[in-house]
Amino acid sequence: MTHGAETTPGRRTLLGAAVLGSAALGMSTGPGAHAAERAAADRPSPAARHGGGSGHRSLPVPTVIAHRGASGYRPEHTIGSYRLALDMGAHVIEQDLVPTKDGHLVCRHENDITGTTDVASRPEFASRRTTKSVDGVGITGWFTEDFTLTELKTLRAKERIPASRQENTLYDGRWTIPTFEEVLRWADAEGRRRGRPVWLHAETKHPTYFRGIGLGLEERLAKLLRRYGRHRAHSPVFLQSFEPSSIQRLAKLVDSPRVVLLSGANTRPWDFVQAGDPRTVADLVTPRGLEWIASFAQGIGPTLDLIVPRDASGRLGTPTTLVRDAHARGLILHPYTMRNENSFLPADFRRGTDPNAYGDVFGAFKVYFEQGIDGIFTDNPDTGLLARADFVGG
Repeated sequence: MTHGAETTPGRRTLLGAAVLGSAALGMSTGPGAHAAERAAADRPSPAARHGGGSGHRSLPVPTVIAHRGASGYRPEHTIGSYRLALDMGAHVIEQDLVPTKDGHLVCRHENDITGTTDVASRPEFASRRTTKSVDGVGITGWFTEDFTLTELKTLRAKERIPASRQENTLYDGRWTIPTFEEVLRWADAEGRRRGRPVWLHAETKHPTYFRGIGLGLEERLAKLLRRYGRHRAHSPVFLQSFEPSSIQRLAKLVDSPRVVLLSGANTRPWDFVQAGDPRTVADLVTPRGLEWIASFAQGIGPTLDLIVPRDASGRLGTPTTLVRDAHARGLILHPYTMRNENSFLPADFRRGTDPNAYGDVFGAFKVYFEQGIDGIFTDNPDTGLLARADFVGG
């Protein structure tokens, strides 16, 4: 995989660390000119940029959230990915949570572990391969809920998209699948060592599906949060889900800050589908929908396209009013996901013809920051921190 000028993890780490002491290289303006008139109003105040208040309001704005750790450089959801993100200076580190057969919460993007572990090459587990319907989608593979934690711990993590991130395959097999409890212990130890809390952003994956097979996520998550003292309103953790009912359930169990994730405008959360609720994401991002979300959550995590839509050619269009409307109801916004590779960037910022090469990601970050978002998920925390330094210092 081609990564442009950034070819070694050591160089990337140094770039991330450099954010702590100086501003980064200048960013191109790109199509961000369409937001110029709003930029002054949308940018956080000097106090807000460095955090103001307590709990999640104390985080720097915009907050850089390491998406599944530093997943642009290490296999996602491994201690190696989380540690690199923290070393780079990420403000918050994300975990996706799914259960094992015996009820432990582990960190995987999906319960289907076919592409993120070496399970397919393990003859002792060949019979576990099966086909399931998860949130209405048929999937064939191996699933965490069919393994005990002891069995799952014999597997090794690997890169999920090796065709795009060939360098990450160097680390295939180095780490096991972490439990969320192991991450909590790791975060507490790192927090003591570094003299500051390590913030986490934990997502319940497919909660309706898992509740339906007797492996409800929310109670298990709440129990761990209470055990490790992260159940309070000012605790250094966000709880997130694409299913609003999961966030509502968590709101009754713990006081930790909560975020409703929002996918494409025409999609429906799976819990809505199951409950016969006709609302779509488009309904949830209206003032009325946001008011409803604000009754049980502190923020939303929309796809970036809900903030600045793309046209048929993949280029950025006119920003929506979502940031302003959410802020008017006291909600913070943590949109997802920024990645450095051309294939993930708006067409305005792609450079060259190699889909795996890095594009003008700084220009893209600038456009999104100009909308007034409170934070952003990124696979490349060092890049996000450099872009943030430019924006705040500009």
